[in-house]
Amino acid sequence: MPQTPPAPDETTQVRLAAGAHRYEILVEGTVAGFTEFRDHGAQRVFFHTVVEDAYAGRGLASVLVREALNHVRTSGMRLVPICPYVAKYLTRHDGFRDITDEDTREIRSWLKAELGS
Repeated sequence: MPQTPPAPDETTQVRLAAGAHRYEILVEGTVAGFTEFRDHGAQRVFFHTVVEDAYAGRGLASVLVREALNHVRTSGMRLVPICPYVAKYLTRHDGFRDITDEDTREIRSWLKAELGS
């Protein structure tokens, strides 16, 4: 049975940084990590997640991704898990299956062009 990640508390907050195309997790006001995305129509395509080394091992990535995916749901969007961490999270937490779209070659090609890489 998957372990439930800790909930955000008074020292931990997840916020949408829309201008930077990412969700950030803050610990005592400091950005400890983020998950980046680009919007493709009604799909939010997650492609990269990072937690700073100083904050590793505290379950923050799991809290960050869960809160980001909850936001996707409440926004009425769908998600595409290109980021390996987000994809792994979804294999352990099937509560987002109904809003998850497949990672396709077309979406990867679009993302590559979007990121200019």
